[in-house]
Amino acid sequence: MAKGFNGGFGGMNMNNLMKQAQKMQKQMEEAQKELETKEYEVTSGGGAVKIKMSGKKEITAVEIKPEVVDPDDIEMLQDLIMTAVNEAIRQADEAAASTMGGITGLGTNGLSGLF
Repeated sequence: MAKGFNGGFGGMNMNNLMKQAQKMQKQMEEAQKELETKEYEVTSGGGAVKIKMSGKKEITAVEIKPEVVDPDDIEMLQDLIMTAVNEAIRQADEAAASTMGGITGLGTNGLSGLF
């Protein structure tokens, strides 16, 4: 064994390090399961389009008010749907980053704070 090596990192022995890693992994798995049970509901166009998405990022419902269905302006409807879906994905990603960051201590910046 190298001189000065105390069997760990910063005074923490390898056994404690492994226990901490296993604990963190279990917390992350539990948090992931919880995130998957959440539902995100987003509207666009002042409520003209409503999207519901699960925490697994699966669209579970789409509601479109009849007054926004204009055969001469399909692009507007497409934009409203796209905006709502993208916002639902953003909210799910933000919730996941916040939850996982709380477990790892890395926050919403992920690993960027380490480098």
